[in-house]
Amino acid sequence: MHAGDSPRPNILIILADDLGYSDLGCYGGEIETPALDGLAETGVRFTQMYNSARCCPSRASLLTGLYPHQAGMGRMAQVDQKLPGYRGMLKPSTVTIAEVLKDAGYRTFGTGKWHVGFPGPIERGFEEYYGFLEDYGLDSWEPKWMKRYPEGREERVYKEGEFFATNAITDYALDFIKSAEDTPEKPWFAYVSYQAVHFPVQAPLQDTAKYADTYLEGWDALRKSRLRRMKEIGVVSEDITMSPRGQLPRPEIAERHGVPGDGINNPAWDILDADRQADLARRMAVYAGMVDNMDQNIGRMVTYLKESGQLENTLILFLSDNGGCGEWDTFGFEYPGLNDRVHGNSLKNLNVLHTGESLEKLGGPDSPLFSYGSGWANASNTPLTLYKMYTHEAGISTPFIVHWPAGIPDVNRIFTENYLHLIDIMATCVDVAQAEYPVEYNGNEIIPMEGVSILKTLSGETDPERVISFEHWGHPALRVGDWKLVSRDRAVRGDGLEPGARYELYNISTDRSETNDLAEAYPEKVSEMKALMLSEFKRTFVIPRP
Repeated sequence: MHAGDSPRPNILIILADDLGYSDLGCYGGEIETPALDGLAETGVRFTQMYNSARCCPSRASLLTGLYPHQAGMGRMAQVDQKLPGYRGMLKPSTVTIAEVLKDAGYRTFGTGKWHVGFPGPIERGFEEYYGFLEDYGLDSWEPKWMKRYPEGREERVYKEGEFFATNAITDYALDFIKSAEDTPEKPWFAYVSYQAVHFPVQAPLQDTAKYADTYLEGWDALRKSRLRRMKEIGVVSEDITMSPRGQLPRPEIAERHGVPGDGINNPAWDILDADRQADLARRMAVYAGMVDNMDQNIGRMVTYLKESGQLENTLILFLSDNGGCGEWDTFGFEYPGLNDRVHGNSLKNLNVLHTGESLEKLGGPDSPLFSYGSGWANASNTPLTLYKMYTHEAGISTPFIVHWPAGIPDVNRIFTENYLHLIDIMATCVDVAQAEYPVEYNGNEIIPMEGVSILKTLSGETDPERVISFEHWGHPALRVGDWKLVSRDRAVRGDGLEPGARYELYNISTDRSETNDLAEAYPEKVSEMKALMLSEFKRTFVIPRP
């Protein structure tokens, strides 16, 4: 299996935002996702695909084929900390997939969330772009947040009340892909980066209505039913253990909001009062509607590709930038509007209990902007541990669907063996496009790409002991073969590893949900992996860090 078996394919990368590991139907979820389920049934699913724990680092890694710190995005966009790994933008020593494929003769299109700083997408190889270049989320009902690039291009006009961001991102993606009919001699690359399902959680009311009663039994029942289906499908092993209810990301906020329980972990659903249960069930229904709506839009693209005869030789990759978002407590947060939003915690910690009419409006155009909370994020990530921002499995694992009938004839295969990372996507695009990854670009020496082609993984050519490292906000992890070393502590400091940090050691092949910490049983393995982690962090610019 290799790229030379087929003419160069079109390439469509679809990136969801904050989607949990088990949200899709084809990964065990109850949410209706027929388009993605169909791609899975006629393609390949991977169960061990890793991202970089949060939006900016993951996007930087995906676009460049490098670890996020190598690309300059160790933390968040547009915050330059004057260190090689923390520039808040893609460094000049990087190239994007769009730049590499454009030089290889591809048309290059992008829509949706950028969030890797400036220069923007047009300066980094995209021929056409529609979306938002700054910040992490937007009001999906408000068209003013997204723009057409290059500036001056004609924009679509939406009637009053007609605009919804997920639909618009797809509208423009289809416009761009259809424009490639003018150059049939050139294949195309499209990067469709949805805002869904990042907070604010929003969905058309008819999509939310489908799930009005689905979540009334709560997250404990949902986690059990999802895990049962996941085992039946085969995306987790039969003997996997469910992780405990997730710890509260910010216990002090949970205490301020009156979250019941032990003050350490998400509470059992049954100890919440009826009004709070109704509020939370509606929040999750909106979240499900947002996933459902995204899938409908993916279905629009798949339908066009099929009807235009392009589906057979289009490589489609679908994944999420990180796991479900637990910010910041069980009840979630909300803020009055994006104009009032701040990056601190004053408005983001605002907690409101909705009842009656305000409950029915949640997620619609007249709704406040809100998140769904850590209890539901824990369920979205079933059966894995923790959430987005952490380097435990729930933070860094994504569903990953690969569909390319002309190049990958195996269908409905669930690949449970070698693990992958976002760094592999650049290598895959270079492989299938028969492109050349440059040594120098625009007068800058380019950092060599880190990944390996997914086609090599499918063919069993990937090193089963490959080293993959992770770090975000001080939380480190290292995967080597079956072993994973990880810490919940802020274990990385400016010049090395924090001496007093506590590490956990897991055998991922038998304990994907990280429930049996082996650190005390294998202290030599912990020491060995810490030494390798430190070496990798120095090599990839995690250290020095602020």
